[in-house]
Amino acid sequence: MARNELRPVVKLRSTAGTGFIYVTRKNRRNDPDRLELRKYDPVAGRHVAFREER
Repeated sequence: MARNELRPVVKLRSTAGTGFIYVTRKNRRNDPDRLELRKYDPVAGRHVAFREER
């Protein structure tokens, strides 16, 4: 099955300024805007907001 642009791979970069990233997929129909999730940043040692970068 071919991968399409409905569920693109996105990078989530930490807003703590550590440079740590998560890589995930998102559904463009459900989340057309930039994704923002609170996840654990191991460099900062706490949960911070991660924003989608393109």
